[in-house]
Amino acid sequence: MMQTSAAGVSDAGRPVKRKKRRIDPKTQFALYLLIAPVLLLIFVFNYIPMYGILISFQDFSPFKGVLGSKWVGFKHIAYFLNDETFWKVMRNTLILNFYDLVFGFTAPIVFALLANEFMHKGIKRVIQTISYLPHFLSWVVVSGVFYQMLSPTDGIVNALLGLLNIDPVYFMVDKDLFRGIVVSSGVWKEVGWSAILYFAVIAGIDSSQYEAAMIDGAGRIRQMWHITLPGMVPMIILLLLLRLSSIFAIGFERLFVMQNPLVLDVSDVISTYVYRAGLLQAQYSLTTAIGFVQSVLGFLLLITANKLSKKLVGMGLY
Repeated sequence: MMQTSAAGVSDAGRPVKRKKRRIDPKTQFALYLLIAPVLLLIFVFNYIPMYGILISFQDFSPFKGVLGSKWVGFKHIAYFLNDETFWKVMRNTLILNFYDLVFGFTAPIVFALLANEFMHKGIKRVIQTISYLPHFLSWVVVSGVFYQMLSPTDGIVNALLGLLNIDPVYFMVDKDLFRGIVVSSGVWKEVGWSAILYFAVIAGIDSSQYEAAMIDGAGRIRQMWHITLPGMVPMIILLLLLRLSSIFAIGFERLFVMQNPLVLDVSDVISTYVYRAGLLQAQYSLTTAIGFVQSVLGFLLLITANKLSKKLVGMGLY
């Protein structure tokens, strides 16, 4: 009589088909019930509002509504594509996002790598906790802190410059310095919070790899370079792809509370432009068209970046 091994292979060497495990319908219903609230929230807050995209193809009037407003096709899209102001804010948006990508995206990676090198767990936890705190401050508070620190009259930075006999610097109204200040404030506020995922990945790396590396004579730097960093690569690629999808958008609050008329040429971005044109000037169709094109460009960039990532490193979002 032919026997079957535990691996699902008969004594004759032929594979034996296993019966598929059937999930109890009650269990399936319970799982669907658990995910139903999430799907409902996504549908209500992400899909139903997409109906408003129709406004971008109309001369929308709040009194006539979406169905009663006049259809004008691509009029508003053509208008802002030929508007010099739009291209100025688009350039500012891309420049600030590029700086955020270079410094704001890499800072959490470097911070996680360095914090992981602390041998004492207590010190490591204190550093992580302190680095999380700025994330919970609003941008109004953060901008107030930076305005106070960089004040030309009583700011601590200019006080230190005064000790070196350097004249006060008006940081917040200097076009050459403003972008660096905005990016630095974002790094300071989010570096600890953004590093949480990297800490989780590092914690999941098999400790036997470090032990084997130590036996082979690898120091801390080599262990970091050949074990810790490669273990973080999948998470880095995932977050990078998600970050690239929003490169045509930037946080409204940060720029809105920190900019002033003297630096508007370098700080005016798409979100602040949409705020002025849409809410203050009531150009609803124009700003909806800008948001629509912004979303389409972000989607196309995400698809392209994902394909390149899968082709070059073999990993992607899907």
